Amino acid sequence: MKTVPAVCARDCYDSCALWITGDGRESVKEVRGDRGHPLTRGFLCPRGYKDAQRLHTGRVAGPRLRTASKPGRAFRRVTWAQALERAGEVLLEVLNRHGPERILYLDYAGNMGLLSGVFPRRLWQALGAACTDHTLCSASGHAALALHYGASYGLQPEDLARQDLIVFWGINPRVTFPHAWTMAREARRHHGAKLVVIDPRRSESAAAADLWLQPRPGSDVALAYGVARLLIRGGYTRPDFLARYTSGFDRFAREAEKWTPLRVARETGVGESDLNTFAGLYGTRKASALVLGIGCQKSRQGAEIVRAAGLLPALVGLHRGFFYANSRGYAVDEELLSGRSLVESGREGPVVSQVALGRELAGGRFKLVWVSGMNPAATLPDQGRVRKGLLRRDLFTVLHDSHWTASADFADLVLPAPTYLEKNDLVLPWSHWYVQKSFAALPPLYDSRGEDALMAELARLLGRKEPWLYEDPWQALEHACRGALAGGSFQDLLAGKRLRLRCAPRRSYPTASGTIEFCSSRARELGLDELPRHRQLQHGKDELVLLSSSLRRYTHTQFQEVFGPLPAYAVIHPAEARRRGLGEGQEVILANPQGEIRVSLRVSDAVPEGLLWSPKLGCGLEGKPQNLLTPADPQTIGGGSVFNSTCVKVRPG
Repeated sequence: MKTVPAVCARDCYDSCALWITGDGRESVKEVRGDRGHPLTRGFLCPRGYKDAQRLHTGRVAGPRLRTASKPGRAFRRVTWAQALERAGEVLLEVLNRHGPERILYLDYAGNMGLLSGVFPRRLWQALGAACTDHTLCSASGHAALALHYGASYGLQPEDLARQDLIVFWGINPRVTFPHAWTMAREARRHHGAKLVVIDPRRSESAAAADLWLQPRPGSDVALAYGVARLLIRGGYTRPDFLARYTSGFDRFAREAEKWTPLRVARETGVGESDLNTFAGLYGTRKASALVLGIGCQKSRQGAEIVRAAGLLPALVGLHRGFFYANSRGYAVDEELLSGRSLVESGREGPVVSQVALGRELAGGRFKLVWVSGMNPAATLPDQGRVRKGLLRRDLFTVLHDSHWTASADFADLVLPAPTYLEKNDLVLPWSHWYVQKSFAALPPLYDSRGEDALMAELARLLGRKEPWLYEDPWQALEHACRGALAGGSFQDLLAGKRLRLRCAPRRSYPTASGTIEFCSSRARELGLDELPRHRQLQHGKDELVLLSSSLRRYTHTQFQEVFGPLPAYAVIHPAEARRRGLGEGQEVILANPQGEIRVSLRVSDAVPEGLLWSPKLGCGLEGKPQNLLTPADPQTIGGGSVFNSTCVKVRPG
């Protein structure tokens, strides 16, 4: 048995440091947390503890070529030589007959390793293939904060342990960010910090908070302005800070003055007492942190919510007193690593909306789609058009994945990829700033090949001459990390030392004015409102807003091979159930003009009237994906998704 250090490569806030013990050949005995990590400190989520089991469960074993029409799992095993020959034939045919813009490289966050996720894009950049804008999850929040702060980075998660007040806005950290929740609980236990949760649903975190505010879905801008008004009127602002580090405060204050407690209550459902309590805590507890969740910006009002809430720390004199995600504050050159900056100007491939991709697929824009690190037949909105597009006879789809997923049912060629346990990589956290090499505990299993090696093989097969396609991956990574590391060198990193990423200063505001702009000059240039604006979520008669969020045992659609399928249920308020004559455990149909799915109903006052809640990315009882119901209209700011603005009617099944 041998033990090696590794880093969990999943799309998660925590990027846990691990120790992997195995035989070095084909099995892992134990995955345990590294107690020496300053944030993750040795405890894992349920998924991390099950990685040893998942290593051999549901794996793609060897390349597979489709033998019957889609959808389904009709494949035959082929050799890698045969698989690459077929892939190369189709690639060359599309390039010669249709052009590179008819090829789509569809990748995302299934593996957050830089050599697994970013470096392989070099081939597709060289070809001039289309790619997506990667806006499905967090882009609108990043863009929203950048309008006012210039960039979206903020506090480090470990800062939470030193705060007197921690506000979790639109996030359920007990499930999705457990190490931050642990830091917050320590702050409460050691020096009496107060924990506030703002969420329409009584989540696990809301149930354990000192104060829970329950705004109606999409009404958070009104709530933020109401809090701002009380802070300004109560004398809790810092005039010296506002004068030195901000601009546009007067106009913001005039807008906030319009949001009386009565108006806020009417728009949000949050009463005056709770509003006053929250504003009092935020104004008097000067060491505070505002944690803005990824989930709160996945709605039609998402970017506006992040804009409005994100300005509250500036009112009380805090430099970037929020946490959203810190990836935009680190200096790793992903443009170089991905090849984007290496392509000759004017020869870049087109970039298409990831949120609205169903329209492009169904419309026949692409002749070949290469999927890596993503499960598009489940995770993209507007699944009706996504799947219709993937079923087109004139589209050839290649899926490179470690496990069988829903997308395999729509693939023509399935290629096995190794898990993070089977390859060396460097995971770039998007929350904390600690970075270390993740060492392979085993060689690639199940005849799998890593993304970087596969890219080089395809480049040779296609006869590409660009030398940067054949650069040693770790050398390319060293170049991309120049100036990005603190506390040691890249060679230290290769040797297994944990380093820190350099982060841009919190007092730096790369806006046009060099200040925190309450009235955004960048928004004005883009033809947007300079101030955050509240707009009511519109829905039809008898419709309910469908919110969805994560469960402990799943990372997006991963781990269903271990824990079973994502459960197919929806939670409704008792009053809404009574109006419709529905009861606990009853099968119901959720429907809108895009489609319908059948689920089991749970009745609980954990959700307010007007709202349904369901675990995200599941399928109905008949196997139809939840995302049949979700709209595919990108947000104006950042182009992000609007999953949590889905409206449905509920009827008996």
